Amino acid sequence: MPFAASWHRKIIFLAAFALIVSSASFLAWQHYFPVTAGAGWTWKIYLDDVELISALARDEQGTLYLTQEFNKHRGKLLKQLPNGALQEVLVGLDKPDGLATFRGGILISQESTESPVLWLHQGQKTELFRGRHIEGIASDEKFIYAIEDVSQAGRLLRYDPTTRRVDVLREDLKVGEGLAICPDGRIFYTEKKSGWIKLYRSALAVDPVAHGGLNQPGFLLCNQEGLWITEDATHGARLLHADTGGTLRVILEHLRSGQTILSVAPGRLLVAEQGRKRILEISRIPPGKQ
Repeated sequence: MPFAASWHRKIIFLAAFALIVSSASFLAWQHYFPVTAGAGWTWKIYLDDVELISALARDEQGTLYLTQEFNKHRGKLLKQLPNGALQEVLVGLDKPDGLATFRGGILISQESTESPVLWLHQGQKTELFRGRHIEGIASDEKFIYAIEDVSQAGRLLRYDPTTRRVDVLREDLKVGEGLAICPDGRIFYTEKKSGWIKLYRSALAVDPVAHGGLNQPGFLLCNQEGLWITEDATHGARLLHADTGGTLRVILEHLRSGQTILSVAPGRLLVAEQGRKRILEISRIPPGKQ
């Protein structure tokens, strides 16, 4: 073989090898790069080693409930005991992906095709209504709102517990995932595939985009401090906060599949990080200690 041809092949091989190594290094960096907090915030691990953790909620007594999002009726609802241990409350669920408090009990959505929304109240489980791949769920205590995680034809639903009627508020959503009701009654929802968050306006045919250009926005929380958003991306996901004026800030970066956000106290939240099988506790650093 001529020397020039042999050398040319070696160069091609070395270039390909370098590309493979650099790609692997980048993927490893994405996988292991630690979570970082924005200015004025800090975080710590609240609970670790909970496989496929997804939804979080607290009942009126302050007990923490959480779900493990296994499919094929292997999903679980757990609660945290005073000593910190986890106890099974419900088993046999199919991708339980949403929790919300409602009239002294806990609502549970299931992301499988036709599994019902459940209401756990005083130890009794009641089937309320059904949808298609329901993920996000929220309540204003009068109605229950739910959103469907369907590729092209998701719906925003409203269920009236008194009449048992389900109204379709919006159709043709692209991977509807998160849903939140604000203290002032505003309703926000995400379309993960489109990368935006919309504000539901009943008087309009098309809802306005409140925030766009996001990386797979998933779960939402709205409280007196504003709107909180997690990105459900495998790598490089963020926890974001939009204040009451709409200004968007990054609270955490480098999350892996951020899920439910739960308010514990002003300036203190829990966030489920499914990609690392844990719950993070995020706290605002008091002025003067930053």
